[in-house]
Amino acid sequence: MMQIILDVIRTTTTLFFLFYASWSDFKKREVSNSVWILFAPLAFTLTFLEIFYVYEFSQLPSYGICFSLTAAFAVILFYSGGFGGADAKALMCLALALPFYPRNLFTPILKEISPISQTFFPITVFSNSVLLAAATAVYMFLRNMFWHQRTGIKLFEKGHKNESFGRKILVLITGYKVHINKLKEKWHLYPLEDVENVENELKRKLVVLPRDEGRNATVERLARAIEAGKIQDTVWATPGLPMLIFITAGLIMALFFGDIVWICISFLLG
Repeated sequence: MMQIILDVIRTTTTLFFLFYASWSDFKKREVSNSVWILFAPLAFTLTFLEIFYVYEFSQLPSYGICFSLTAAFAVILFYSGGFGGADAKALMCLALALPFYPRNLFTPILKEISPISQTFFPITVFSNSVLLAAATAVYMFLRNMFWHQRTGIKLFEKGHKNESFGRKILVLITGYKVHINKLKEKWHLYPLEDVENVENELKRKLVVLPRDEGRNATVERLARAIEAGKIQDTVWATPGLPMLIFITAGLIMALFFGDIVWICISFLLG
């Protein structure tokens, strides 16, 4: 009974903090460090209590290995540019709170708990979140194709002719075309293109890694180019959904459906 109670508290606490962090990241594009300062010690305390009362410290080495590997993985992703600071902290806190799949509370729909979920549950959550993020790429691509068919407007104009095929594909799967007024109004939309004057000639370029810094200046440059009649009034933009949203969704998917990558591999291998 003690284990079930602690599992309920740990899972509920994790979901609460991740939901709040996701909301904050979406609304403000930042998450206060106080979230992780509160979450981390609480997560460690709850998991340590379960290891102490239920397993009599037999699971402590596995807990330490799971957290160490997850933390190292998160730090590598952060410094390589694949993760934001909040994403890395969320993954580390997840390793403190739910290092192993809470089998006493949940049973995956397919009733199979992967070996990774049993020992490195945060990695299962991460792989699920990556798959969910990739699914949005399919949605973006289809949205752009339907928009092109409906409006008859070219996806890439004359100013984009020098852009590489790969860059165009990245823009197609991460963003869509919006009117400049909408880009001005919606602060969560980030321009995926920019303009600059090169030898008194306006040069248009695609941007595959938009940043908060300089967003407004980029929007103003695009607006001036549109007012001058040099480009059309629809430009590429991305909603830039924070990875924390996908991590939270990946956790929910892991709890109820399991390790999607493992399920796919098992299915392919028969």
